[in-house]
Amino acid sequence: MAKFTDRKKEDVLKAVRASLEREPMVNLHRYPIQMDYEDGVLILEGEAERLAAKKVAMELAAAVPGVTGIVDRLCVVPSHRMGDGAVLDGVRDAFLAEPALENCTLRLRSKGKVETVREALSDPHGDMEVSVQDGVVLLDNTVVNRAQKRLAGALAWWVPGARNVVNGLEVLAPEEDNDDEMTDAVRMILEKNRFIDAGQIRVIARNYVVTLEGLVRTESQKAMAENDAWSVFDVDKVVNRLKVQR
Repeated sequence: MAKFTDRKKEDVLKAVRASLEREPMVNLHRYPIQMDYEDGVLILEGEAERLAAKKVAMELAAAVPGVTGIVDRLCVVPSHRMGDGAVLDGVRDAFLAEPALENCTLRLRSKGKVETVREALSDPHGDMEVSVQDGVVLLDNTVVNRAQKRLAGALAWWVPGARNVVNGLEVLAPEEDNDDEMTDAVRMILEKNRFIDAGQIRVIARNYVVTLEGLVRTESQKAMAENDAWSVFDVDKVVNRLKVQR
C-alpha cells in the first residue's frame, strides 16, 4: 500500500512538473517551484516571476488528475524588495487615498499591536485590518460589498514589495455575483492604472474567465494589463488578446 501511495505521489508530481515546464510563462529553471503531494493535496512553494505566472501555475497544477486541492505558498518576485513595515505603509497609503474605501475603518496590525488609522463615519461601514508577514499582505475583517473586496485586493497587489495577497475580507452584504460585476471590477482596476490607456481595452467576463481585447503601446503594458486582471479576487482565468500597436 505504501509503495502504491509513493508511486501515485511520484506520478502526480511528475505530471504537474511536466505541465508547468510546457508553459512558457512559467520559467521553472529561473524560478524553481518546490512541490509536495499528500492525499490529493498539492503544495506549491517558491516565487513566480509575476502574478500572471503564479496564477497560471496554480491553474495548470489544479487541472492535473489526482490533485483535489492546493496549498498556495507560491509568491511573486516583488518589483522592489521592501521590509514588512514599508509594505504595510504602502498598503495603508493606498487604502487611505482610495475614495471607494472611505466607508471602511482601517486598522494596521504590526508586532502584535493593532493601530486604528481611520474610523469610518458612515453606516453601514466595513472594518479592514491589514498585516504583512514576509512580504505577504493579509487582509482581514469586513467590507461593505464585493466591489470593495476586489478593489482592496488589487490595490494591495500594486504595492511594490508585496509578494502575495491573502484576501480574507468578508462582505457584510453579499449580493449575487455576475459577469457584469466582474467586468466592472476589472475595468475599474485598469482605469486606475495610470500606465495603461484603459479606454483602448475591452473587458469581457464570462463565468470568472476574463478576456482582454484591444490595443496597448508596449509588450510591458500588455503584461501589466494581464496582471491587473489577475489581481481581481475570484478571477479564475485571463485570456490576453491585447495587440501591441506597431
